[in-house]
Amino acid sequence: MFPFEAFAPAALIVGTLGMVGWVITTWLRVRHGYPLDGAWGQAVYPKSSDESMERIKLLSQENAQLRAELGSIKDRLAVVERIVTDGAHSLTREIEQLRGPAN
Repeated sequence: MFPFEAFAPAALIVGTLGMVGWVITTWLRVRHGYPLDGAWGQAVYPKSSDESMERIKLLSQENAQLRAELGSIKDRLAVVERIVTDGAHSLTREIEQLRGPAN
């Protein structure tokens, strides 16, 4: 026969480590905003609400505005780089061309 007295401490340790691991995993999921699953796989936390949907909508709009602003800044930076890397002679010539014929 198998002595259960030798098996009991090992089973207790494995069971305890399993529960501690489950608690830590759940805590990490909550801390980082991942949804928790119920017994049947439905999301328990965080719950989707009108407030969170409105916040997502506002963040999406802000993201689009920031992307547009970043695009314009990239264009301006390209012009500044061209001016800086261009020789002084050609820059002066272009400015004079823009002024037109001498009056």
